[in-house]
Amino acid sequence: MGLIPGGGGTKEFALRAGDEMHDGEPETITLKNRFFTVATAKVSTSAAEAFDLGILKKDRDIVSINQGRRIAEAKSSVIEIYNDGYTMPVPRKDVKVLGRSALGALYSGIHAMWRGQYATDHDVVVAKKLAFVMCGGDLSEPALVSEQYLLDLEREAFLSLCGEKKTLERIQSVLKGGKPVRN
Repeated sequence: MGLIPGGGGTKEFALRAGDEMHDGEPETITLKNRFFTVATAKVSTSAAEAFDLGILKKDRDIVSINQGRRIAEAKSSVIEIYNDGYTMPVPRKDVKVLGRSALGALYSGIHAMWRGQYATDHDVVVAKKLAFVMCGGDLSEPALVSEQYLLDLEREAFLSLCGEKKTLERIQSVLKGGKPVRN
């Protein structure tokens, strides 16, 4: 649709990428995998695939196969969380982002997708905004940032894309015909 995930979606993928970075492996691998999941608009065809793509979290999300029981199971789960004394988590201030070095690597991948004609010019614009947010902006080196910092970057990127003519054409196409145009 010519947008990045809003409402905390991009922030969450950046946060998860930062949490999944392991010592001894290039940090950009985890970020790159998360980035391309979002940038290529991968969708899961099953709950198992949603876990594999990192859309669902193994230690938090529950899958209900029985369609007739989904609402009852969801309600039961929410009541259980409430009874256990759930409180909203304190927003984190230790989200690892990689800054310019990773931004350059992601821009290189975006350029390769464009040169290979897998991405349109507008896809490149959107992907660069996504990369900017997921890398924590134009930071000169890896840093720890707050969730609010990433949310602010996400909101700015999302709103700037809302003003793009090609994004508006894609949104209009989806609303009218159910499919985005490739512009």
